[in-house]
Amino acid sequence: MRKKIPESGLYDARPLGVPRMLVLGVQHMFAMFGATVLVPALTGLSVSATLLFAGLGTLLFHLLAKGKVPAFLGSSFAFIGGYQAIAPMLPDAAGEMTVPNAEMLPYACFGVACAGLLYVVLAALFKAFGTKKVMRFFPPIVTGPVIICIGLSLSSSAINNCQANWWIALVAIAVVILANIFGRGMIKIIPILLGVVASYAVAAFTGNVDFTAVREASWIGLPFTWDSTVFGLFQRPDLNPSLLITAAVTIMPLALATMVEHIGDMCAISSTCSRSYLSDPGLHRTLLGDGLATSMAALFGAPANTTYGENTGVLALSRVFDPRVIRIAAYLAILFSFSPKFEALVAAMPAATMGGVSMVLYGMISAVGVRNVVENKVDFTKSRNVLIAALILVLSIGISYSDIGAVRFAVGGVTISLSGLAVGALVGIVLNAILPGKDYEFGSDDQGDQSVNFIIQ
Repeated sequence: MRKKIPESGLYDARPLGVPRMLVLGVQHMFAMFGATVLVPALTGLSVSATLLFAGLGTLLFHLLAKGKVPAFLGSSFAFIGGYQAIAPMLPDAAGEMTVPNAEMLPYACFGVACAGLLYVVLAALFKAFGTKKVMRFFPPIVTGPVIICIGLSLSSSAINNCQANWWIALVAIAVVILANIFGRGMIKIIPILLGVVASYAVAAFTGNVDFTAVREASWIGLPFTWDSTVFGLFQRPDLNPSLLITAAVTIMPLALATMVEHIGDMCAISSTCSRSYLSDPGLHRTLLGDGLATSMAALFGAPANTTYGENTGVLALSRVFDPRVIRIAAYLAILFSFSPKFEALVAAMPAATMGGVSMVLYGMISAVGVRNVVENKVDFTKSRNVLIAALILVLSIGISYSDIGAVRFAVGGVTISLSGLAVGALVGIVLNAILPGKDYEFGSDDQGDQSVNFIIQ
């Protein structure tokens, strides 16, 4: 690379040339891939359809956000509990819960589609009352700990994947660190992709990859079949209205957690890129894009979408902040969704490879939350701030890793399940609203509003 990426970041990647931009797009696609395809694997939805609507959802988000925000939309983990509540996986011949619940998946998808519409409501509030008034309910003492918990709640999946083969995971971690710290030019920009390729190659060389499914898969195919649950909502006029309502009431509360997560992600992306995307194009536009992308994906049998912290980590590592690169990743996701062989190739990737890369990225998400609190100079000598942070952290992490796993209660005969992150976020928002002594005003300090600088020097 002839020109060094400036320390302040690169906002127009076109001078790098098309080949380098394509490589950067591939890196973003790989960063989101491991987590994105895990959700359909756990819920019984189509992996190819998930890739297709991750790409389409990202493009819709960029359209509504005026093409200014370098965010990628992938599968949301927050709704897995909703899918499991409405359409739990069924046992196979061996008794393992691996068979998709084709009968109930359309109901779960309907509930997720309704949850996406809650984003539209919040977006309207931002538009009507302005960012400053609404952001009073989401100060750094709330968003900081929530972002910390987002990363920590994902940490167990990274460790579990690494445990499959720690040596392979360590290869990925080592390559990412060495490429980012000691790399020059293009090497320094693509540490995640290099970590994935190097670890995958080592795993293949040592006989830890089974390529049978890759050899048997065709090169080109549809991301879904016409008689699958993808179009279940449109093919099934006999859908039970009562079950549709039950699914909506059960799953829609999960959107409260994902909307807070979205705000945290926008704060993180703004901080990483040193641009206030909360003001321009505005949270009302980004929320609208995220919500409509979620509803669109759900109606066609793909998981709910959410802005991805993994790709924020890639932005921080590469310092290339051009949204065009993200859109390239979206186009690539759409393209590869039509290749069953590529799907099989990625599915054959060792869990330890994704575990090693995820360990770095998930940790960086939590680091965003820490710096969110630090750079806003949150005063922890005040009891209100200590209590808010303490309850968010303990509830979010404690509930998630407890025996109950979620808070459940019945409303009109319908059981509603709230994840630890949802409970922690709600408690933090309520306590901040009712406790006296607020010390944060959005718009009064640009550095504070942007919260952190994620770039590793």
